[in-house]
Order: sequence, then structure tokens, then C-alpha cells
Amino acid sequence: MLASKRLYPLIACAGIAAAAVAALAAVVGQPDPVPYPDSLDLTISEYAALDRSGVTGFVMASLGIASLALVAGLRATGAPVGVLAERLMRVWGAGLILLAVLPPALPGTGTGTDLIGQAYRYLSIAVFVAMPVAGGLLVARFNEDERWRPVARTVEWLALAGGFGLLVITYVALPGHGVLAGLAEWILLGTEVALVGVLAARLARLTWARSATQASRAALG
Repeated sequence: MLASKRLYPLIACAGIAAAAVAALAAVVGQPDPVPYPDSLDLTISEYAALDRSGVTGFVMASLGIASLALVAGLRATGAPVGVLAERLMRVWGAGLILLAVLPPALPGTGTGTDLIGQAYRYLSIAVFVAMPVAGGLLVARFNEDERWRPVARTVEWLALAGGFGLLVITYVALPGHGVLAGLAEWILLGTEVALVGVLAARLARLTWARSATQASRAALG
């Protein structure tokens, strides 16, 4: 049991780091060919449809696995998460894995079926919404727990930033006619990755510090 508790934050931190590096490469890189004059207008799903290297899918899968490991670690250590926040984080993690598996549909090119395209779109919305809401729910619980109080303010700011990002994406998608939609989505995803990263780092610190303390006590008899 102790080994699994120590393994969860390791998987979470490693997956988040791998996803962050790959996401940076995906943003800096240029899909080829790009049928749009400005790649900043490309949404993440459009990037995934054009990305022949599979980097976008790797980002989603790595982050999804890391997030599910994070949830398991939080549960194993008795973190003050709450049922609703835990379920939302599971939606975020499992949704990212499904997005990595589902073939993305590129509008106007016939890539993917209409049914899969609709499923991909609605699943993307659920994933983007889940993590900021979960972060907002965690703030009050973290403030009441001395183990998690040091990151409560950071989680609060990231959750607020995520909520603001959702408003920006909604505006861009409706009256904004999709201008800079891709940039808005990548920034929101970066905010959500940062939120997951803060939780994983704190979990790792608490878990490994506790393990070191228990090992010291055992050595001292």
C-alpha cells in the first residue's frame, strides 16, 4: 500500500512533465499542410486532425493518465477532495484519454464521421469545463486542511484563470467567429495543466516526506 502511494505521484508528475514538453513542441511546431492562413486560429481538435506525428494525441493521453494517477493518489492519502471534485477530475482525466483515442474531425475536409466529430466536440467541452470547476471546489476544502493550505491560494487563482479562459473561448467561438480560437484553447489547457501540476507536486511532497519520516522512525526503532 505504501509503495502504491509513492508510485501515484511519480506517475502523475512524470506524465504531466511529458505532456507539457510535448505540448510546447506542438504549439511551436507547424502542422503540415495547414489550410488556414493563421495557425493561431486552429483549435486543438484541428491541430490533432492535421498532426501526423501524433504529438497532440500523446499530450492528451499522457496528461489523462497522469491525472487519473493523481486522483488515485489523492484518494489513497485521504486528501480533502470531495466527491464532486473527484468525479470532475476523473472526467477530465478519462476524457483526455478518450480524446487521444477518438479520431478528430476537421471541419470542411470530411475527416472523421459526423457522429465521431460531434462526440469529440462535446467531450472536449466537458474536459475543458471539468478541471476549473474542480479547482474551484477544492479551494474551500484545502483552506481547512493544514496539509493542503499552502497551495489553496494557487489553486484558487488557477481555477479563476481557467474560468476566465472558458469565458474567452465562449466569446471567441460565438461572436468572435473563431479568431485566435486555437491560442485561447492552448492557453486554457496550459492553465489546467498548471493546476494539475500544482496538485501533483503537493501530493508528491506530502507522500514522499511522510515516507521518509516513516523510514527514519523505523531505522531508529
